[in-house]
Amino acid sequence: MRKLFFVFFILVTVGLSQQHRLFWDGGDWKRIERKVDHNPELIYQVKAAYINGIMDARLYDYLQTWNVAPQLADSLFADITDYMSTKELVRAVDFFYEDAYNLTIPLPSALIIATMYAERMPMNMIDEYIKQSRFWINGLYMQLDERDGSDLLNEKLEKHRAKGN
Repeated sequence: MRKLFFVFFILVTVGLSQQHRLFWDGGDWKRIERKVDHNPELIYQVKAAYINGIMDARLYDYLQTWNVAPQLADSLFADITDYMSTKELVRAVDFFYEDAYNLTIPLPSALIIATMYAERMPMNMIDEYIKQSRFWINGLYMQLDERDGSDLLNEKLEKHRAKGN
């Protein structure tokens, strides 16, 4: 119980220190080691907790969608990220972020990329996904730098509402 509290405390601390961030990325992933004093067991627990949280959120989204449209849910959430265990995903993401060029890619994208490698998808598909991940996150951060974040979110909300009408 004490370890669980400690892991929760670390997650909250790390989360609060990221005030103007949209996603965890490779820098955050690598920073975990310093935050837990390079304790291998705690490093794994924090990383596994983050990955399991992402998976739990995806399951929740799947179930909510399935209640309304089961076929849509099955097609949207046809999963490549359930291919690997949490331990394998932690190891694969660690390896992915060893390349400094990948540090800006958000962690959810890194999970997908790690699974793409594990499934031995064609390298050109993986490279294209990595390229597109860099492109959209860098573009989003540039937009946030140029404008107020709340304005950007309101604009996206209005655009989404207009599509529904």
